[in-house]
Amino acid sequence: MDDSDLRDKASVVSRLFSSLAVKYQYYLDCLTPYTTVRWAIAIISIFAFTVRIFTIQGFYLVTYGLFIYCLKMCEDFLTPRVDPVLDFDGEDGGPSLLPKSNNEEFRPFMRRLPEFKFWLSIMKSTLLAFTCTFTDIPLLKIFDGPFFWPILVMYFFVFFFLVIKRHITKHGITKSVMIEV
Repeated sequence: MDDSDLRDKASVVSRLFSSLAVKYQYYLDCLTPYTTVRWAIAIISIFAFTVRIFTIQGFYLVTYGLFIYCLKMCEDFLTPRVDPVLDFDGEDGGPSLLPKSNNEEFRPFMRRLPEFKFWLSIMKSTLLAFTCTFTDIPLLKIFDGPFFWPILVMYFFVFFFLVIKRHITKHGITKSVMIEV
């Protein structure tokens, strides 16, 4: 076996992966304008994952990790890219909240995580978690340990309320909205 055979095999594999990447990007581009369809697919996949977890009565740690990740993605989606408290005038080189010339556009709220990337992250994580529930690999059986699931649910809700409280107090005060949590 000489070097040309190895290069041909490597190019076949690289062509296969590049072809798959092009098809993947094509379908993502086709789905981009259909926001309602995309989120319906996401809700159906999360529902299917939840039904799978209830039927097999396991993989609670995977479920906990998935929902913590989804919570983090929601927080990034709801957080502005430029914090108005830290950069009110754009003095540090970042964009300011108000336009300084007639050519600039007023952009009051730009998200840290755009909606499409938010949806894509939710879909990838849900499909990864869903795939983990079908595996028989001994290394991944650690995720199906004997966890007491009510404690994980309690941890999730405590973490959820702490994140929401921090988000509301950080961004709610700047909008003159006082919410006691």
